[in-house]
Amino acid sequence: MAQVLEFKLPDLGEGLTEAEIVRWLVEVGDVVAVDQPVVEVETAKAMVEVPCPYGGVVTARYGEEGTELPVGAPLLTVAVGSVEPVAGRDDSGGSTGGGAAESGTSGNVLVGYGTGAPVARRRRVRPTPVSAESSVPATGIKASARADAETFMAAGPTPAAAAASAPTSGVVEPQGPVAVISPLVRKLARQHGLDLRQIVGTGRDGLILRTDVESAVRAADEESAAGTEPVTAPKAEPSGERIPLRGVRGAVADKLSRSRREIPDATCWVDADATELMAARAAMNAAGGSAAGPKVSVLALLARICTAALARFPELNSTVDADAREIVRLAGVHLGFAAQTERGLVVPVVRDAHTRNAESIGAEIARLTDAARDGKLTPAQLTGGTFTLNNYGVFGVDGSTPIINHPEAAMLGVGRIMPKPWVHEGELAVRQVVQLSLTFDHRVCDGGTAGGFLRYVADCVEQPAVLLRTL
Repeated sequence: MAQVLEFKLPDLGEGLTEAEIVRWLVEVGDVVAVDQPVVEVETAKAMVEVPCPYGGVVTARYGEEGTELPVGAPLLTVAVGSVEPVAGRDDSGGSTGGGAAESGTSGNVLVGYGTGAPVARRRRVRPTPVSAESSVPATGIKASARADAETFMAAGPTPAAAAASAPTSGVVEPQGPVAVISPLVRKLARQHGLDLRQIVGTGRDGLILRTDVESAVRAADEESAAGTEPVTAPKAEPSGERIPLRGVRGAVADKLSRSRREIPDATCWVDADATELMAARAAMNAAGGSAAGPKVSVLALLARICTAALARFPELNSTVDADAREIVRLAGVHLGFAAQTERGLVVPVVRDAHTRNAESIGAEIARLTDAARDGKLTPAQLTGGTFTLNNYGVFGVDGSTPIINHPEAAMLGVGRIMPKPWVHEGELAVRQVVQLSLTFDHRVCDGGTAGGFLRYVADCVEQPAVLLRTL
């Protein structure tokens, strides 16, 4: 007897609470194996293929491509147990068999990127499509499972279930069909006593999104503050193209907004003569020869200078625990560096940068940069930084005032290195000049500490031999 199990969007780790469906990898009626990837989702950190811990026949899918789901929302249902797929051929022309369906469940806890088991080949049942009026005879799986799933997506819980789950404090819960897929959206509406039938959805096919409910809440608050009766319908917004703030763009927006709200930041900057640094880099790469591996980059040298500076000024390698009103000095340096990709700005993290030399840091930066460009960075590789290095000189600009990467305490910005007139040894000369800017959290230190850090970095750029004293 087959048992239909529901697979929910798992906890993808690193505090992520939602993900967007990018591409389904299976169809209703497909036979899947244990730990086979069934859907590709985009989180605020990376693209992830989510494996299903059950083996059997897919009976329903929840959510169209482009839909954003909270962690814990249903993804699909799978019939497992003594299931034999409909006789026929798979995508490669072989017999469909029943081995994958008999595999049951993996028994593993699905967190992050799944259990890591080998991916089995997907097999599709073709002869008998699943529909609302038919079933799959050989499996005993009723096609009504798919119809029920589609009904749930369109209308949400039944009136009885909604009434059972609704709070008793005058909360309005819709009784008719409402295009809401996210339990989080329904919960938010219940908390604020909103009738979802009165809210206009801006998602695909009128789907009500969390932003729609939040807009209705704001509109109700504004009306209440003005002394009038609250209304649940969102106010008319200006026309124009709307780009959802989600995925990487949404994560960047949230983090930078939080940084501006919570961190009293200040910025100081200095121009430095990088001629000797560039000469030292050329000498290092020439001495290494072609067989020595990748060449040392300017970013790797600056990163190594930063780790030496943080050893002298540990106040800037810290974070603030606002609730406890404490500054937390961090033991190790996990150095983040800003990287621009097709998906937006990401900040990969070089772990334990304080234990690495310039060559090792450079190799790790190159590896993480390649992964970022391919969209293969994991959430763990994008979090946990303690200090960030931002080389905006690659965009051809000289300076900026960086926004601190919350919850860190500082960020060093580096502009382009270019020939400029400079007084060198008492005479005017053309030198390679770079602007360095440091934004720091004024709660962890005062300007003297920040200035000392920046001056030490500039001294190492102008005279790389200064760094040798601390190695």
